[in-house]
Amino acid sequence: MGMFDAINISSSALHAQRVRMDVIAQNIANANTTRTEDGTPYRRKIVVFEERKQSFSDILNEKLNAANTNTYGGVRVKAIIEDPSPFKRVYDPSHPDSDQNGYVNYPNVDIVTEMVNMIEASRAYEANITAMNITKSMITRTFEIGK
Repeated sequence: MGMFDAINISSSALHAQRVRMDVIAQNIANANTTRTEDGTPYRRKIVVFEERKQSFSDILNEKLNAANTNTYGGVRVKAIIEDPSPFKRVYDPSHPDSDQNGYVNYPNVDIVTEMVNMIEASRAYEANITAMNITKSMITRTFEIGK
């Protein structure tokens, strides 16, 4: 593992958590959107992460050639998917989007859940900044050894 791989891993996590916070903010902003461009209520979105993997050939070549190929690990956003859970049905016959029975389909967004997810993403972001700062401090102290 190279000296800057830990910083690269933390930065990949920072990027992934930023995307997650953006999607959560989009969910909160559309919590009452009953009609989108396709005529249906807004559907909650979820960010799916995956490990940034090295292929076997990359690892083998790195070990055989003793070359730093920057094949560090980390995390990346695999996909942003829609939550398949059902919409919330509310009786409101005066709403312009109500059906013939007077029910309106509202998005499947729960504000409390989204706020908990936002706090979790924010804490993960802060933890990765802390890890990056500690790594930076260790690298700086390494350079001071020869003085």
